[in-house]
Amino acid sequence: MTKITRLSQLDLNQSYSYADYLTWQFNETVELIKGKIMLMSPAPNVVHQRISADINGMLYNFFKHKKCKFFAAPFDVRLYDRKKSILANKDIHTVVQPDLCVICNPDILDAQGCNGAPDWIIEILSKGNSKREMQIKYELYQESGVQEYWIVYPNDQAINQFVLDECGRYQLKQMYTDDDIATPHLFPELAIDLTEVFETWNEE
Repeated sequence: MTKITRLSQLDLNQSYSYADYLTWQFNETVELIKGKIMLMSPAPNVVHQRISADINGMLYNFFKHKKCKFFAAPFDVRLYDRKKSILANKDIHTVVQPDLCVICNPDILDAQGCNGAPDWIIEILSKGNSKREMQIKYELYQESGVQEYWIVYPNDQAINQFVLDECGRYQLKQMYTDDDIATPHLFPELAIDLTEVFETWNEE
């Protein structure tokens, strides 16, 4: 088997599995979306990172002594149709790295990351990834059964909160803005003060 040490050795038109993904040894960060290689955006800018760090700190404090655990990128999440049971690496064709995610089922955690849908995913938009988060990942998270999905818009200082309904389709539950208190549907006792989250943006 040829050792893959450069992204240029791969055919971006071919389909790959998570088993293939684990053998790659190049420096570029990629995601697999239904077998297709998706290049990650360049390193997030300062505002993205500071917003992520602020939410990260709030989630750390909240989940510190709880069964549910939160993880921040880089962290591999393998996804597939929620109707299927846990799959082997060779049968998995989607692996993403959400900015932040919360997982309550310890059975889907292993040494490589998460094998199945997290309960809650937060994506913070960057200039180069808005189409992916708004379209591709929205549909992907819905199909795989991510119960709650937040999209953070740094430029607009806003968050859209989507929650799966009884039919397994996302419904827009709430649109939060810069001075709101954002509350996860799954964790109503968690209050995220967006004034604190977005204050770093206001300082820029």
